[in-house]
Amino acid sequence: MRRRRVIVLTGVLLVCIGALGLLAVTADDTVRVEDGEPYPGETLITVQAYGWFGNHNGDVFIVDEDGERTWEYQPEDAAVFDGEYLDNGNVMVSYGQRVPNSECPEEYQDTANHGDHCVKNVVEEIDPETNERVWAYTWYDVFVTYHEVHDADRLPNGETVIIDMGKDRTFTVNQDGEVTWEWSAVEHLGEGSEFWEDHVEGTSREGHNYTGPGQDWTHMNDVDRLENGNFLMSIRNFDVLVEVDPETDEIVEVIGEPGAHSVMYEQHDPNYLDEHDHVIVADSENNRIVEYDETMDEVWRYEGPSKKDRLQWPRDADRLPNGNTLIVDSRNFRVIEVDEDGDVVWGHDLSSEPRGIVYDADRLGPDRALDEEPEDVPPGDNLESRRHSGPVSDTVAFVESWLGFVFPPWFGLPGLVATLGMAGAGIGLIWEGYREYRG
Repeated sequence: MRRRRVIVLTGVLLVCIGALGLLAVTADDTVRVEDGEPYPGETLITVQAYGWFGNHNGDVFIVDEDGERTWEYQPEDAAVFDGEYLDNGNVMVSYGQRVPNSECPEEYQDTANHGDHCVKNVVEEIDPETNERVWAYTWYDVFVTYHEVHDADRLPNGETVIIDMGKDRTFTVNQDGEVTWEWSAVEHLGEGSEFWEDHVEGTSREGHNYTGPGQDWTHMNDVDRLENGNFLMSIRNFDVLVEVDPETDEIVEVIGEPGAHSVMYEQHDPNYLDEHDHVIVADSENNRIVEYDETMDEVWRYEGPSKKDRLQWPRDADRLPNGNTLIVDSRNFRVIEVDEDGDVVWGHDLSSEPRGIVYDADRLGPDRALDEEPEDVPPGDNLESRRHSGPVSDTVAFVESWLGFVFPPWFGLPGLVATLGMAGAGIGLIWEGYREYRG
């Protein structure tokens, strides 16, 4: 009987070793590119961090159509979020810099929940020829996580609009660093406001607290100026986009509803297609890109190239002039461009060590004149949707995305099962050997 157990356990061990070897040998590139026409031009990409979310080693870079870096910039001790190629040829980058406690302003030192550091938020304009700073706006905050600046855009009048999740505000600054306009989410979204009464009170989002050094009440993560002069803001923790008129500070439109996760669930980087009254958004916690028309009817959805290759926590999606869509697939460590049929026609893979947690990507165009949110792009009405969601595939994709932080890209759930099988068989053989030794 013991001999039979040993034979079975040895067989299981050999099968699992063989399975792992087969997975490694047959491994293909994470980004599988089909025949098709990518939109021409280089791509500006930001990486929040390499290796793990808590690492402050992010960067911003430009890659050509072959994936070769033609420019890169890495600020010191920083989690990097937004990057924008400016009309003057410079690059503006937004990041949160981890600062030692001894270098923090006094009011941000030794504060509960953050210990030995504070965060310095930086919106910085860089000359890519020299990588020298030509303009910057900075401010400090207490908590380095959830208080980093995630987005800033240069406006037509030369000012810069910035969204600040740590202080729950959106504001504009001029070239001299003077604040020219400021909008408070606490005032306009908080308890007692019309928005709170109409959209938050009584929902699952009512419990968010906007006091304390470690609060993450709104997680405001994106702001864009619309053609009508209003600002579209992404309020991630309320699952909504709000359009604000800066002349009156009034909210003129709300897209989504707090807690209505079938519409949006902790979204990032919406892209408003002004000429079509559509919005395309990285619906992050739903692991999809979704596009809605002016009546909030879904006109397009993209959940990944296939059921076995699902998006995981996408955080940016841009519709390109030829109808392709550029997508940041953060927890799969990649940027992909899909055509009108949903096929991947270009990709940039950062899943090898050290794995890059991508945050933002913009196609620069053949002459680098393409706007961050280009006009005259086609809506999703005639594009092919890709839907793969289901309880089993959702769970497998979720588990495999987190395994990707520890194991090679080819490993996945099959590799985990094989490894657990090897471990179980190995322990069983050791136990049988011990029993035989003990007689």
